[in-house]
Amino acid sequence: MKPIRLTKHARQQCVDRGASEAEVVQAIRQGTRQPAKHGRELCRYNFAFGQAWQGHAYAVKQVAPVIKEEAAEIVVITVYTFYF
Repeated sequence: MKPIRLTKHARQQCVDRGASEAEVVQAIRQGTRQPAKHGRELCRYNFAFGQAWQGHAYAVKQVAPVIKEEAAEIVVITVYTFYF
């Protein structure tokens, strides 16, 4: 299995959007993948959440990292989160 490396930008997006690095790794390893721009892939994985985020209660948090699979590693470009 290839190692996963988060860029500085991706790490900051985790903080800003409420995702942990462990959730990002799980989304990449276990989530669904779809093509994205520039030869990248968008991974999606839903986590049971049942908490408040920015003043609203949500049952599910979807973590969606954008990755570029290189020969020796998987590079996380950015991280999106969706709450519903």
